Amino acid sequence: MTIRLTVAQALIRFLAAQHTERDGVRQRLITATWGIFGHGNVAGIGQALVEDPRLMPFHQGRNEQAMVHAAVGYARQSNRLSAHAVTTSIGPGATNLVTGAALATVNHLPVLLLPGDTFAGRPADPVLQQLEVPYAGDVSVNDCLRPVSKYFDRVGRPEALIPAALAAVRVLSDPVETGAVTLALPQDVQAEAYDWPEEFFAERIWYVRRPRPDTAELDAAVRAIRAARRPLVVAGGGVKHSRAEEALRVLAERADLPVVTTQAGKGVLPYDHRCEAGGIGHTGSATGDELAGTSDLVIGIGTRYTDFTTASGTLFRDGTRFLNLNIASFDAHKLGARPLVADAREGLTALTEALGDHRQDLVRWASSKRRWQERVDAAYAVPDETARPTQTQVLGVLDTLVDARDILVNAAGSLPGDLHRLWRSRSSDQYHVEYGYSCMGYEIPAALGVLLAAPDRPVWALVGDGTYLMNPTEIVTAVQERLPLRLIVLQNHGYASIGGLSESVGAERYGTDYRHRDADGGFTGPPLPVDLGANAASLGMRVLRPRTVCDLREALADARAATVPTCVYVETETPDTVSGPPPAQAWWDVPVAETSTRPSAVKAREEYDRHVTARRRHL
Repeated sequence: MTIRLTVAQALIRFLAAQHTERDGVRQRLITATWGIFGHGNVAGIGQALVEDPRLMPFHQGRNEQAMVHAAVGYARQSNRLSAHAVTTSIGPGATNLVTGAALATVNHLPVLLLPGDTFAGRPADPVLQQLEVPYAGDVSVNDCLRPVSKYFDRVGRPEALIPAALAAVRVLSDPVETGAVTLALPQDVQAEAYDWPEEFFAERIWYVRRPRPDTAELDAAVRAIRAARRPLVVAGGGVKHSRAEEALRVLAERADLPVVTTQAGKGVLPYDHRCEAGGIGHTGSATGDELAGTSDLVIGIGTRYTDFTTASGTLFRDGTRFLNLNIASFDAHKLGARPLVADAREGLTALTEALGDHRQDLVRWASSKRRWQERVDAAYAVPDETARPTQTQVLGVLDTLVDARDILVNAAGSLPGDLHRLWRSRSSDQYHVEYGYSCMGYEIPAALGVLLAAPDRPVWALVGDGTYLMNPTEIVTAVQERLPLRLIVLQNHGYASIGGLSESVGAERYGTDYRHRDADGGFTGPPLPVDLGANAASLGMRVLRPRTVCDLREALADARAATVPTCVYVETETPDTVSGPPPAQAWWDVPVAETSTRPSAVKAREEYDRHVTARRRHL
């Protein structure tokens, strides 16, 4: 039997029938589609969505990149077991997907991209918004999505949709391969009818594997842990994706192993758990980085070891050995490690059983953790309730109001560093900081995705003024869909985070202030009269404007209880000083000019040369 549908109608019906299952729990894979319609998709995917609205819920976006960020936020909160699709027109609508696709793929988070494409039949050439490539007639702007997609296909004929759609879902549901998946859909093919086999629309279940460790690799891992005098666990985002938090807790408690966390892994243990030792790397805590610098065995679990984690290769000492538990062989072999290729939960459970009563000594770093918490308290302290708050005081006030249900979303600027060092995570998914791509503009739309996945929980988007200006458009979507977004905007009148980095590398904060330019190209005068609170209000948000720390407490409590999108707009103290937390505890490699006539750059280069000599290759 066959069913006659257009290609777009068939794709929507197919997607509505796909499910994932893990640990006996089944959920729909593609639960909604985001879209902005234009001539490349309005008569195809747009018509298919309205043909039977019950098949596929729809969210109307305002910016294509933002729609991908919202889908990514949803997928992360859903533990990668459910995802969203994103449909766009051809041309600018399609190329606007590239940044969001890169973010999804870098972070191993599933999103299905359905950009419109130029006519497959080429009835007119070129058509509106078509890129002409003289040497290749089959190239379109959608080819920009190839390097940032884990799977890419252009559906040039109706029957080609069947293998393309099946391959797309296979990648989306694969815990190793997942990321952005792109099906480019020529606008004429979307509207073309075809007789589809009924089997194409049958309900399918894609089982999410939990591979167990190889016996030989497990035995070698156990021997390495037993032989180590100062082992350290580095927990990454893979622990959360696997829902392996409980398995990690059991192993850490039984073996008395200290656990430090990457940006993606923060929260896998509550901040007050006896085995939780803080963050690691350039944005980590003194406790975590001291442990890293003295450990003889680093046990990486679900981490990619980015340069922020390894302090650009300077954090771990000579002779440190690595044992990496990861579902992806690619990551398990990094840093010359002994690999343990397995699902995080299965691998941790197997290690716990095999180690038996083996234990380490937690006493050696417990006092360091207490000292670090005292530094956190000092950073959060408010000597004067009538003063304008600093950035860290804003975090400190928020810390007093939230509980384990709250979720914080952030990605860029100085906040990721402050949050990684200072925030006290109460639950595994409270800390939602995207630091794989660290994309300005991620926070607001991603928070909407989190709200769609967790509608009964308070969700906070934390942004600086620079990030807000990058991508405030989805505020309108929050208003339209009545999503109670809590938005905190910290106004410090410039790119303060990159300004601090600029100063440290001898670039003298050039081009980072929001002030008028002088004749020499510098910046002068007071900050520009920019009112982002008024902008948020113009987009439909309720806006609160606390001026003092005392006002801030009331405003944040008000926002937390709100049932409508609410913005807390805060002018922070000392805009030239981003925040008042402890400084970075480890180095990060940002190359400095090797020659310069300016003393600041010469001094910065001397400091750079001193640090770079500490870099090590772990083989």
